[in-house]
Amino acid sequence: MKIIDYLFIYAIFSIWMLLLINVILSFSSYIYFRKRKKNNIDLEEFDKSIDELPFVSILIPAHNEEKVIGKTLESLFNLNYPNDRYEVIVTNDNSQDNTASILNEFKNRYKNNLFKIVTTNKENGGKGKSNALNIAYQESKGEYIAVYDADNTPEKNALKYLVYGIINNKDLGAIIGKFRTINKKKNILTRFINIETLSFQWLAQAGRWQLVKLCTIPGTNFIIRRDILEKIGGWDPDALAEDTEISFQIYKLGYRIAFMPEAVTWEQEPENLNVWFKQRTRWVKGNIYVLFKNIKLLISEFNTKIIFDMFYFLMVYIFFLSSVILSDFIFVFLLFSNFEIGLQGNITVLWIMAYILFVFEVSIVLTMEKGENTFENFLYVLISYFTYSQLWIIVSIKGIISYIIDYISDSEKKWYKTERF
Repeated sequence: MKIIDYLFIYAIFSIWMLLLINVILSFSSYIYFRKRKKNNIDLEEFDKSIDELPFVSILIPAHNEEKVIGKTLESLFNLNYPNDRYEVIVTNDNSQDNTASILNEFKNRYKNNLFKIVTTNKENGGKGKSNALNIAYQESKGEYIAVYDADNTPEKNALKYLVYGIINNKDLGAIIGKFRTINKKKNILTRFINIETLSFQWLAQAGRWQLVKLCTIPGTNFIIRRDILEKIGGWDPDALAEDTEISFQIYKLGYRIAFMPEAVTWEQEPENLNVWFKQRTRWVKGNIYVLFKNIKLLISEFNTKIIFDMFYFLMVYIFFLSSVILSDFIFVFLLFSNFEIGLQGNITVLWIMAYILFVFEVSIVLTMEKGENTFENFLYVLISYFTYSQLWIIVSIKGIISYIIDYISDSEKKWYKTERF
């Protein structure tokens, strides 16, 4: 066999391995979806069953958020949760725009001790989301800590659903909700992002929870026990993907993280490719940091949650990514050379089957979300494989290279805050 044959076998094996894992996750997520429909949560009964709801501190990191922070605060102050049982703490993180004046307007409107503004400067602020969250956390007093991004508008019952989930199960270190794209109809990019975020949440979150009782904290709409944050010392200031990093800390303590799709928040997504590339590159760099920081845990600790997540990360960022690059290279190389793959079989059938599996997996997800199982979205799924999904290859390569350069040069970790519209 020629070396190109071995490279091709590796590429096909890795690609199909991840595809088959996602097929299993898609079926698992559908089982979870059906279970949730059969076992509706009755919040009225929940209210009757508890003498007093726990006190919750809601943390919001805000750096130059004048375009969105007002709407976020409006939604938080109108939550279906007793006004004296939660506080909102905003870190005005070295903002250079009109964020401060908007926050002060709300402070004057809601004259109580349950809305706090913590302002940072160049010395102690502007260092990223982890730092902003740690500052707000030090000012908090809640038994539970909830986090929302500054562009989020949670639905009225979002917090109560999160609280319902975590106080009824002592094995849970955190509960995550679902986030939806508020600007999904803005353009083609936001429609792709909408489908992507739904796929991630139902496949990677609901699917993994049903299969191995495992979820990863997203950047927003989650609640965590205060004593856990105290044990791990808050958020890692070096982590660009602070949500993924803190998930591993929770796993190491022996706790689980559950998915609560009833707790919904609406958030703004990038509306142009420049902002999208910057945001996603930060995600890749952050996840690579978490991968290498925790890879030793594969040997030192026999924890099924950590092993599964580490394996999944390795599949996505190492094996799958290298396989896609290799397969694309082989395809182009064969077009402009006389080489032939010596393997027997119809290669075209493999590509077609992979494409069908991709469409099948995402289509299952769309059936689980009200208003998303449309012919228009199905068409977007068909073309996303050849367009939007391919952009992730470029982002992943860029993120990995950037991480390596920063690691070699020992550069300071720079946080990119997603621009708002």
